[in-house]
Amino acid sequence: MSAPPAHLAPSRLAKRSTQDHEVICSILDEALFCTISYSVDNRPFSIPTAFVRYEDKIYIHGSVGSHFIREIEKGIPVCITVMLTDALVVAKSAFSHSVNYRSVIIFSNAEKVEDFDTKRAAFEWLTNKIVPDSWDYLRPMKDSEVRKTTALAFSFDEACAKTRSGMPKDEEEDLELPIWSGLIPIQTIYLAPVPDELSQDIPLPKHLV
Repeated sequence: MSAPPAHLAPSRLAKRSTQDHEVICSILDEALFCTISYSVDNRPFSIPTAFVRYEDKIYIHGSVGSHFIREIEKGIPVCITVMLTDALVVAKSAFSHSVNYRSVIIFSNAEKVEDFDTKRAAFEWLTNKIVPDSWDYLRPMKDSEVRKTTALAFSFDEACAKTRSGMPKDEEEDLELPIWSGLIPIQTIYLAPVPDELSQDIPLPKHLV
């Protein structure tokens, strides 16, 4: 495999990085949120937002009046980042502490989704990712709501994943110290749904059980 472009090559620990498509897709599919960074008038902006991957593009949405959306829909360069934290890596010294993680960095440009049916489908993909299998349960989205919302697509042809796994890597002289070392796993889970006042007597739908 050829070397990645300079802007995708990590400055440290390049062996942890990969441009493998399946690895990148698996991280994008598990992550619920990304951060999109861009520059306007030489001022940096960095906005976290929900996203969904469908085939070889990722999609976000926002109000047609959003400053963020209106700027990036022009097609200016953006940098999109995602990180999943799997564990805190606790070593025998603070210097050797680390994190087990899976991350993706993407360089891309927004493509405004103009086709009405594709736009509606993108909202369905995103809704079902955030709350699985919920789209068909909800009140159908109105055409006017689709028109009031912008959908943007980004290819991830220029993408790189970087990961760390495994136990601490302590300095040789620290290995025999009587100091605990290991992993503190971190897991993101869905807890039991909490109804609002209007839903106290409505049965919990199957997709939320």
